[in-house]
Amino acid sequence: MDVMPLLLLVAGSAAVAAAARRTPAPAPLLLVAVGLAVSYIPGVPSYTLDPHIVLPLLLPPLLYTSASDSSYLDLRAQMRPVALLSVGYVLFATVVVGWAAYLIIPGLPLPAALVLGAVVAPPDAVAATAVARRVGLPSRITTILQGESLLNDATAITAYKVALGAAIGEGATWGGGIREFALAAVGGVGIGLVLMAPLHWLRTHLTEPLLQNTLSLLIPFVAYGVAEQAHASGVLAVVVVALYLGHRAWEVDFATRLQEGAVWKMVAFVLESAVFALIGLQLPIVLKRLGEYEGTSAAWYAVAVFLVVVVARFVWVYPATFLPRILSTRVKEREPDPTWRGAMVTSWAGMRGVVSLAIAFAIPPTMPAGPRNLILFLTFTTVIGTLVVQGVTLPPLIRLLKFPGRDRQAETLAEANAQAQASRAAEARLDELLADERNALPQPLADRLRMVLERRRNAVWERLGQVNPITGESVDDTYRRLSREMIGAEREVFVKLRDLRYIDDEMLRALLRRLDLEEAAAYREAG
Repeated sequence: MDVMPLLLLVAGSAAVAAAARRTPAPAPLLLVAVGLAVSYIPGVPSYTLDPHIVLPLLLPPLLYTSASDSSYLDLRAQMRPVALLSVGYVLFATVVVGWAAYLIIPGLPLPAALVLGAVVAPPDAVAATAVARRVGLPSRITTILQGESLLNDATAITAYKVALGAAIGEGATWGGGIREFALAAVGGVGIGLVLMAPLHWLRTHLTEPLLQNTLSLLIPFVAYGVAEQAHASGVLAVVVVALYLGHRAWEVDFATRLQEGAVWKMVAFVLESAVFALIGLQLPIVLKRLGEYEGTSAAWYAVAVFLVVVVARFVWVYPATFLPRILSTRVKEREPDPTWRGAMVTSWAGMRGVVSLAIAFAIPPTMPAGPRNLILFLTFTTVIGTLVVQGVTLPPLIRLLKFPGRDRQAETLAEANAQAQASRAAEARLDELLADERNALPQPLADRLRMVLERRRNAVWERLGQVNPITGESVDDTYRRLSREMIGAEREVFVKLRDLRYIDDEMLRALLRRLDLEEAAAYREAG
C-alpha cells in the first residue's frame, strides 16, 4: 500500500487549516477551495471518496467529538426546535428537492430524484459548528444548529435507503420507510443508552491514563459498529453515548481528562481538515463520471438544485420557528421569544458536507448510470455551493444583523460567584480534615494549601480589575507571565544539569513533567 498520498493529504490539509487561522476565511472554506485548485495539478494523486471509509471510520469520531463538546442540558432544552430541523426539515427537503429535480430534469425518474433529495437534505455537523464558533453566534442558535447536525444524518440515511429501494426496483414504500426509521431511531437510541453506563464505568475504573485514552478513542467506533450490526442508527448511538460521557466527564481522573482533551483536539483537527480537503479533491472524479448530462444543461441543473435547497430551508425554518408559539401556549410559556434574525441565520446556516458526498458515492451500480452520475454531480455542486456561498456570507450576515454580543462582565461575575461558593466548601473541608490528627501537616504546608485556595478565589475577580499603566497587562496577565518566567528558569537549570550528566534523561523527563503540570495549573488559575 502506498502511504505517500495519505501523508500528503493529512499534511497538506493540516497546513492549510493552520494557515486559515491567520485569515478571515473559515478553515472549511479554504480547505475546499485549495482542494478544488490542487485537484487539477499534474501529478496529484486521485483521491476517491470511499463511503466504506467515510461513514464507519471518519463519521463516528467527528460525531463523537462534536457531541461530547456539546451541552446535554442545553440540547435537552432545545429539543423541540432540534427535532423539527433534524427530522421534519430533512424529510421536507427530501420531498421538495426531489420533486423539484423531477420537474426540472428531463428523463430523471421520481425515485432517483428523491434519492438526490435525501442525499442533499442534511446540513453538515462540522461546517455549521465551525462557522458558528468562529463568528460567535448566540448560544441558543449554536445549540440548535449543533443538535440538528448531530441528529439529522440518521433521518437522511433512512430516507435515502427508502428512496434508493424504490429507484432500483426493490419495492420500498414510504410506510415501510417510516417503520424502518422508527426502528433505526429507537434502536440507535436504545443501544446508546445500553452502552453509555458500562462505558462510563470503564472510564472511571481504569487506573492507567493510557488505557483510558485508548478506550476513549475506541468508544465511537464501538457504539457505531454495534448499532449498525443490529440494523439500528449508528449515528444516534454515537451521539447518545457522547452526550452522556461528556456530561459526566467530571467524574473521570484529571490526568485522563488532560490527555483526552489534547488527543481529541488533535484527532478532530486532522479529520476535519482532511474531510474538507477531500471534498474539493473530488472535482475531477465527479466530472469524469458526468457522461450524458455534461455541458450547459448540467450547470443549469446544478444552479436550480442549489437554489431549491436554499429556498426550501427558509420555507421550513420560518413557520417552524413561529407557528408552534402561535398554536401552543405551553411552548410560548416555556421557550424564549424567537426573533426573525435568529430564523434568518438558522435558515442561511445550511451548509452541506462530506456525509452527503459519501452517501452519493455509495449509490450502487444497480441504479442506471445516467441518474447515478447526475446525482453525484448535483450533490457535489450543492455541497460546494452551500459551503462557498453560505459559508462566505454567513459571518458578514451575522455582523449585519447585529446580534447582541456576550456579556463578558456578567459571565466573569457568575464565574467569580461560583468559584467563591466552591472555595468556601473547599475551605470548610480543609478545616475538617486538618482537625483530624491523622492529617496533621506542618503549618507552612497547611498555609500553602490555604494560599492556593485564596489565589484561585481571587483570580477571577482580578480579571475585572484595572490594567497595569506601564505594560497594559491585567493582574491576571502579569501573574501568568511571571509564573512562566519562574518555571522557565527552573527548566533551564534541569536541562543544564542533564547536559552535565548530574541527572539522567529519565529524571529530566520526570522533573519537566512536574513543571509542565504546575505551569498548566498556574495558567488555569489565572483564567
